[in-house]
Amino acid sequence: MRDTRESRLLLVLLIAIAFALITVDIRGGQDSPVDGARKAAATVFGPVENGVSTAVNPVGNAIGAVRDSGERHNRIAQLERDNAALKAKLGSDDRNRSRVRQLDTMLKTAGAGQYGIKGAEVIGIGAAQGFSWTVTIDAGAKDGIKRDMTVLNGDGLVGRITTVGPSTSTVLLANDPDFTVGTRMEKTDELGFASGGGDRPLRVQLLNGKAKVEKGDRLVTFGSEADKPFVPGVPVGIVTRVDPSGGDLTRTIYVQPFVGFTKLDIVGVVVEAPREDPRDAVLPPAPKATPTPTVTVTVTPSAQAPGQAGQPQEQ
Repeated sequence: MRDTRESRLLLVLLIAIAFALITVDIRGGQDSPVDGARKAAATVFGPVENGVSTAVNPVGNAIGAVRDSGERHNRIAQLERDNAALKAKLGSDDRNRSRVRQLDTMLKTAGAGQYGIKGAEVIGIGAAQGFSWTVTIDAGAKDGIKRDMTVLNGDGLVGRITTVGPSTSTVLLANDPDFTVGTRMEKTDELGFASGGGDRPLRVQLLNGKAKVEKGDRLVTFGSEADKPFVPGVPVGIVTRVDPSGGDLTRTIYVQPFVGFTKLDIVGVVVEAPREDPRDAVLPPAPKATPTPTVTVTVTPSAQAPGQAGQPQEQ
């Protein structure tokens, strides 16, 4: 075709028609009136379109790369900030390893009792609650935490939830003087109620004043039908002293808690109770009694003096 005024006008007209068809096609969606024509045109102009695309795509890709580079940079920067925050939260390597061990022990305890738990971190102590023994954890209503849920760690019973906020909760510790939990003795199944003693051992009153209890016996939570405020089978502590009943209907024993309340870090809130009472399954294996060593004394007979019985005397 010769480059005349008429040919240039025809080219402009064709371009205008093409843009008009594109507009109609976009607005029409899948039921576009030009759908048939588009398919026919694709058959004819497909090879040409592929050739043009090959030439133009590098330019389009370069433009896209420039546009996306800013987004990638922002994303990387955000990841770097997140990683820095995570490192600061975990602390030093030694502390991180300690927390991993705590978490691992707690998960084993929860597995033994078939408790469904929500892990949490102790983020504050209860100075605002007066002289009570409480801690604040970083889990709340949005994590499924509710009032009166049991709190434990890898060693045993920590306490129960008393106040729930959106993202934090308050835990009343088992050694608080206002804390009470039903208990059951290992093996004998003797029931009682344990009360907190602050920095002193728990006081447990057994219902049976004549129950046989010895130093070293262990206790777990008794639980209730509704599993609140305590689920059954959580280790409580070990008997350190037994008071004589003195003819009373109940009997008081002193129990050293398994949990160290002054060094709490990683804890678990029981959000799902076990289907069956785990009984004594959560308690660690009882320590074996150390046998008393037997001392064998060997007596070596000494030389008998002259004139001793059985020896001839000189004449």
